[in-house]
Amino acid sequence: MLLSDQWKEYELIDASNGEKLERWGKYILLRPDPQIMWDNGDLRKKYAGKINAIYHRSSKGGGYWENLTKLPPTWEIHYKNLIFNVKQMGFKHTGLFPEQAVNWDYMMQKIKNANREIKVLNLFAYTGGASVACLAAGAKVTHVDASKGIVAICKENVVSSHLESRPIRYLVDDVIKFVKREIRRGNKYDAIIMDPPSYGRGSNGEVWDIEKDLKILVELCEQILSEKPLFFIINCYTTGLSSTVLKNLLLTTVSKKYKGKVTNGEIGLPITNSPLVLPCGIYGRWSND
Repeated sequence: MLLSDQWKEYELIDASNGEKLERWGKYILLRPDPQIMWDNGDLRKKYAGKINAIYHRSSKGGGYWENLTKLPPTWEIHYKNLIFNVKQMGFKHTGLFPEQAVNWDYMMQKIKNANREIKVLNLFAYTGGASVACLAAGAKVTHVDASKGIVAICKENVVSSHLESRPIRYLVDDVIKFVKREIRRGNKYDAIIMDPPSYGRGSNGEVWDIEKDLKILVELCEQILSEKPLFFIINCYTTGLSSTVLKNLLLTTVSKKYKGKVTNGEIGLPITNSPLVLPCGIYGRWSND
């Protein structure tokens, strides 16, 4: 398991009975997490008076934030030289997945060590953690997501990180339709990142189903890789999907055309007040070395 353990302004303080207690800068949030099946005490009692906000799930789906103290509508959090905007969003989100920092470090190192211009395509790019990291490392970035509001948050993160003068394209689009157009245009990329959801809808209502569509997307993306690609990363949070599936997809597509290696596994976060680790999704990586 790869651990995102280099944070200074984020901390997974504790986890118990389906909830996780996190420090985001100077604010402490309690959020649900279905993977936390163990009992490490009642977090609400253990940390009474220290929690700034709690996200409550609704039996009808979704949920709501309960603020126990006054919180700003948005605040900044730093990861090394990157700056992101955190906010209380729907479905328990904060606009950032801190476990992905281990992937950001990998991408930045690969781009910096390439000693050439690198073009990166980020699909299902969300609020742009990976886009900001690649941009900071010197890459040209194309950021694609189906949600206009989410893409707007990426723009805020780029500005906060003082990278607005760097080359980045923001596109609100269905990823499969976009990649098909890039094939027709003859555009190529040195690195591809994707974080596909289990299910979703494109900008014009297109339906995404990971079980049916991920293989198709990876095969399409193989056609827009440059002659000397750097890396191809698939992140995934789909319950029940093994990282070996992602490895096998890359072995039967990218690895057949390009010399390199494929690795796979889990990503996790260390828990400060526990010897346990919280698993936070899976990854598959093709790399040119």
